[in-house]
Amino acid sequence: MLNCRLDSLRESPFRRLADLIAGINPRTNVLPIDLSIGEPQHQPPAFIRAIIDACSDSWNRYPPLNGTPEFRRACADWLRNRYRLPPGMIEPETMISPCAGTREGLYMAATLAVTPRQDAGAQPLAFMPNPFYQVYVGAAVLAGAEPVFMSATRESGFLPALDALRPEALARAQLMYLCSPANPQGAVADLDYLKRAIKLAREYDFLLVMDECYAEIYTTDAPPTGALEAAAALGGSLDNLLIFHTLSKRSSAPGLRSGFAVGSPRTMALFHRLRTYSCAATPTATLEAATALWREETHVLETRAAYRAKFDIAERVLDGRFGFYRPRGGFYLWLDVGDGEAATKRLWGEAGVKSLPGAYLTRPEPDGTNASANYIRLALVSDLEATEEALARVANVL
Repeated sequence: MLNCRLDSLRESPFRRLADLIAGINPRTNVLPIDLSIGEPQHQPPAFIRAIIDACSDSWNRYPPLNGTPEFRRACADWLRNRYRLPPGMIEPETMISPCAGTREGLYMAATLAVTPRQDAGAQPLAFMPNPFYQVYVGAAVLAGAEPVFMSATRESGFLPALDALRPEALARAQLMYLCSPANPQGAVADLDYLKRAIKLAREYDFLLVMDECYAEIYTTDAPPTGALEAAAALGGSLDNLLIFHTLSKRSSAPGLRSGFAVGSPRTMALFHRLRTYSCAATPTATLEAATALWREETHVLETRAAYRAKFDIAERVLDGRFGFYRPRGGFYLWLDVGDGEAATKRLWGEAGVKSLPGAYLTRPEPDGTNASANYIRLALVSDLEATEEALARVANVL
């Protein structure tokens, strides 16, 4: 009666974490600090409240499914400025679509891309990095594709080794997810890497889905390269390419549930058709607030500076320990602690710091080993004082 594909999906990393530390109570003399989930604790700009309040007369009307012209123009203008794109490369009316954050869009990308196996044909493949965001695998499986996990270890620079992919597997590919800056390792794909990924997508005719939700959180002087820059370098076409951005990290507004997709006119026309069947439109008040956020940069500079200050603390406290490195993007620490599950239990019980075992974000290799079993992920999302306290406890306990 129910979809049997759901049986193949594991519990979420956070459900597994809750089971792991169930029954373990932190010492009574410590205030718990949660670094397990990538939920920014910074407050978003105050002006969005005024905008949403001013749109209070819109709640009795259905919002436009494809957003407002002002929202689409704001997204297109931001893309042009952020990625130094040539004039005319992004047409807001035909190449931009709102999403409820990136999660919704990343999930629907698999439905858009995958044609399930017909009769005795070979099952289509969906490639994704390993470690991975859980939505990638859920979307692929429920769309009828077989997930292929591409190892992204220290040896490969924490990005999948594209040159190692077998042609016979690529011939069955209908979808590939990539994330840059990467979650959880913070690695950033350079222009050549992104160009190779786009060329593979076009050579083997699959949809390359770029998750760029951490693109505005970076520790380097130069911002991370984006897939649009690679597409521009290859002539400007967005064929075989779908890119997602969100305000959740950039503007510390995960509760706003607002992001967008950009792709070729043909891809976006089908994406819009899919959305008419599968999702609720973004509320008008949310669209108005999001439009203002995409057009305002001061708060982004302040947010980026806050994360850099937290990485300064991490470098001072942890440098030379647990394989610490300063990631180029994102807001996570990816620490080699020997045994991720054991360290997670100790940190919660002895230090009141909640972390996430790396193995919960990673599928085992064919030989049964989990390349992330030694790691924990820490999300530096709390304020400076709580971050410094939490990292000091990590260093002391481990």
